[in-house]
Amino acid sequence: MAPFPVPHETRGPRASDASTRRRDERLVGVVSDTHGLVRPEMLAALTGVERILHAGDVGAPEVLDALATIAPVVAVHGNNDTGPWAKRLRETETVVVSGVRILVLHDVKELAVDPASSGLAVVVSGHSHKPGIDERGGVLFFNPGSAGPRRFKLPIAVGKLHVGPAGVRGEIVRLG
Repeated sequence: MAPFPVPHETRGPRASDASTRRRDERLVGVVSDTHGLVRPEMLAALTGVERILHAGDVGAPEVLDALATIAPVVAVHGNNDTGPWAKRLRETETVVVSGVRILVLHDVKELAVDPASSGLAVVVSGHSHKPGIDERGGVLFFNPGSAGPRRFKLPIAVGKLHVGPAGVRGEIVRLG
């Protein structure tokens, strides 16, 4: 099987991922561009994940606190993250899930390494507010879109990464 199975999109928060999650998969929640907003449907959609990655523009420490009630959170600094609380956030973070290396940064245009030669399997970013799943050069590029205030006509969304023996599969969960 290919390392990046066909991505898919679902609608609305689900309390259970039984319909899309295999037993041998690890489930990682991915959010970005919350801009200080904690949506109840975002929290519901992330219920059951083992870890949450926040790709920047958090907006307020309360967002991270709310996410941490679901699972451990790894967050990076976005261009709109200001104030003393945001100083603890790094520009990039690398997370390993079941041997799969995932790089998290806010703006993919600021990617300073070649992901494939750096041993990365996934690059998670935000900034654009546009959800997207794309494979480039053997690396999965994943943007969950924005879980914060609506921007233009873009959807409100979060993402999930299904990490298992067959590889990594990205899922966009549209909230609105």
